[in-house]
Amino acid sequence: MSDRSGFPRLANSIAPRLDLRSDTVTQPDEGMRRAMYEAELGDDVYGEDPSVNRLEETVAERLGKDAALFVSSGTMGNLTALLAHCGRGEEVIVGRGYHVVAYEAAGSSVLGGIAICTIPVEADGCLSPDRISAQVKPDDSHMPVSRLVGLENTHNGKAVALDRLAACADAARSAGLSVHLDGARLFNAVTALGCAEHDLSDLVDTVSLCLSKGLGTPAGSVLTGPSDLIERARRYRKMLGGGMRQSGILASAGLYALEHNVERLAEDHLRAARLAAVLEEVGAGAVEQATNMVFLTPRDGLNDAFRAHMAGCGVVVGGGSIGSIRMVLHKDIDDLGIEGILAGILDFFGHFPGH
Repeated sequence: MSDRSGFPRLANSIAPRLDLRSDTVTQPDEGMRRAMYEAELGDDVYGEDPSVNRLEETVAERLGKDAALFVSSGTMGNLTALLAHCGRGEEVIVGRGYHVVAYEAAGSSVLGGIAICTIPVEADGCLSPDRISAQVKPDDSHMPVSRLVGLENTHNGKAVALDRLAACADAARSAGLSVHLDGARLFNAVTALGCAEHDLSDLVDTVSLCLSKGLGTPAGSVLTGPSDLIERARRYRKMLGGGMRQSGILASAGLYALEHNVERLAEDHLRAARLAAVLEEVGAGAVEQATNMVFLTPRDGLNDAFRAHMAGCGVVVGGGSIGSIRMVLHKDIDDLGIEGILAGILDFFGHFPGH
């Protein structure tokens, strides 16, 4: 049984011990639950929730921006950003396959009347500055007004280098466009690049970052940027039904995650590298690893058999019957967990030895 994403749906509400489908499946740990229980609360629509205010101030300061907005999800973070940047009939230039265009139900077009211009994503997950420049529309009433460039880091786990992002931002600004960064896994990018958080955020006008991917919170994202734009985004958040009341319960989880769960992302990257190395050693198929993600295209069409075997070992793996399988390492898979995963892999490919 699958959900609409094609991923296998769990038969009951009890999460399996080892779930590789995404880093969104993590459960709040004891410390985070305690922080949520003890959170100081108010009405955030009135601007009176101290935990939300503290989270927004903390993220804005860490990323060197004027202001921030706490939203319910990464999709809402990107959507409110695009609505704040672009008017109806204006255009965002974005990578084909980037989350904002491929996995967010075309919300910016459906709800905001924003035109989407997609260009190919380069091998490193970035865009070509020349392609960006070539797609900026002239002042012609037959065409939409190019207003924004949308970047992404990480993309499919790949941490895009600072100089590559800077070149894209320069191309955008030379044409008078603003730049938004979908930084859902921004801290994974920072960890892989060995840079400061503001080294990434300084390159762009707005950044959305997710607290429930990698950092382990139950829900929530934060959009950062200039004060006037964040105020417009706040109005759109309300319009979209995203005005929450005592949301400090969630914001306190975000504050806890920023303090305790950022530096440990390096552990996920190391475990992903180990997983990829073992898959290559056993000749499992084509393997690619980037930050906390491993992509496997199993040889001999073994996708379904591999997933079924791993399920029998207590490991949930997503993906379809053909193509690549994504496996994501996260805070709920420790050293003992990765050993169990590797044992299942070795057992399976021992029964299907390579050629």
